[in-house]
Amino acid sequence: MIILGIDPGIADTGYGVIEVQKNNTIKCLAYGSIKTNSNQGLGERLEILYKELNIIIEEFKPYLVSVEELFFYNNAKTAFVVSQARGVVLLAIQQNKLKIAEFTPLQVKQAVSTYGKADKKQVQKMIKLILSLETIPTPDDAADALAVAICASNQNWDYLEVKIPTKS
Repeated sequence: MIILGIDPGIADTGYGVIEVQKNNTIKCLAYGSIKTNSNQGLGERLEILYKELNIIIEEFKPYLVSVEELFFYNNAKTAFVVSQARGVVLLAIQQNKLKIAEFTPLQVKQAVSTYGKADKKQVQKMIKLILSLETIPTPDDAADALAVAICASNQNWDYLEVKIPTKS
């Protein structure tokens, strides 16, 4: 089963693509960041995000997309803009008729490091270990997206009626 993890943002939207294999090992297929320029208008930035995300979906054909829920302490302006980017992500997923899973940052950290308050470095080191990567994935948004995908791979999907396709 191929899972696309997304860490939404307006300047950088991280993505990570993993494959859960029959023996429950996880293989990293790709990761990166969709970047937009702050000199562009919001509508143009959201359009770039939408188009780039659709290219990734077309290339990897994920069975499930896992998206991190937003968490903000006190910056309402940032929250509104990032929420708009997250809305575009959800629209792209819906238009491609893909299953979606959403997780809080606490759930993601717990799934990757077994500690819900792990710091960014701890999570990144665990991602490297879990996926048998030579280096910690960069940028940070891509590492976060891989963590979101790994979190989804750890779930019991019976309630979503997700079935891992078997190859004949």
